[in-house]
Amino acid sequence: MAKKRKKKRIEKRRNKQVNERSWTSEDPFASTSKDEALFVGIDLGTSLASIAGSNGVREVVPTYVGYPRDNISEELLGTEPLFGEAALKHRLSVELIRPLAHGVIKAGGQGGKNKNLIAAQQLVRYLLRRTSPKAGQGVFGVIGTPARASISSKRILIEACRGILDAVMVISEPFAVAYGLAILDRALVIDIGAGTVDLCRLHGTLPAEQDQITLDVAGYFVDTKLFTSIRKKYPKAQFNVNMVRKLKEQYGFVSNNSDRVTASFPVNGRPTDFDVTDQLKTACRSVVPGMINAIAKLIGTYDPEFQEAIRSNVILAGGGSQMIGLATLIEQGMEELGGGKVTCVQEPVYAGANGALKMAQRMPKQFWQVLT
Repeated sequence: MAKKRKKKRIEKRRNKQVNERSWTSEDPFASTSKDEALFVGIDLGTSLASIAGSNGVREVVPTYVGYPRDNISEELLGTEPLFGEAALKHRLSVELIRPLAHGVIKAGGQGGKNKNLIAAQQLVRYLLRRTSPKAGQGVFGVIGTPARASISSKRILIEACRGILDAVMVISEPFAVAYGLAILDRALVIDIGAGTVDLCRLHGTLPAEQDQITLDVAGYFVDTKLFTSIRKKYPKAQFNVNMVRKLKEQYGFVSNNSDRVTASFPVNGRPTDFDVTDQLKTACRSVVPGMINAIAKLIGTYDPEFQEAIRSNVILAGGGSQMIGLATLIEQGMEELGGGKVTCVQEPVYAGANGALKMAQRMPKQFWQVLT
């Protein structure tokens, strides 16, 4: 009788552990030690996707997936999807999908299929292959999303990882940057991406909804504005948005003192040089007013005793942070708030993935979403 009671107590305890998602045999961690696992940090940006693995591998690819359009393109390219630069290179021969427009995976699709979700899943699988996981190795990933991505968007993102990762965590991109830099208190991180600008204030704990702001006026807004202004100034020039984006990424600036910027565009097939300095400066500056307003809101709604400390530790990350003179221009905009100090991360492309990887290696097991 005593043995039966003991057995029941053991079974009851085991059932409780399963309900609490503890480390049981149903969890992928049960058969994988921390030393054997592969941890990855993933930054699925609108324009660029980067991954950093605990095995030292780091990769970055443009966030594009291309599918051959017909039999001819399949004969040329094969039947498998293309990713990143390969997809862009052959964009006239493929159906080009940008699965994370505006920083989230779009829901829905024709015929019950969500092309964006499928493309995102294949992109995550492609990134994971680049880290060369060992056969049978447990893989656990932390993924960065826009600061205030909706619950439904995060669920779709988690679904994109099912069958690829054993467990996943979804965090805000600016918080991932801050975690990677070990700056978790009295700071404000601004992640300037292609689809969104994400702001997050840090105060020694996980950020709440009121600590974060997401702006839609970001890199693609700059591209569109630059395209329109050059088209208006030089109507005979032949160019597309992709050419304009590369121009911005190479020469983007917001400062008053800069060399003239010349772009070569064809006119009736003949390469011609155009001065685009003023158009480039105006387009790049268009994202700054929204950021200043968001900074003012996050600082103005915080404990007044610590507002000065946050103003003195504003950190820029993301591809947009590389625009020449941006930190200085934001500092000038903060003068009406009492001044401030703005710096840029050293690795804007990998800062989010680095922080996500660091978090993956340190977070307790109860924070993970197990994918079965």
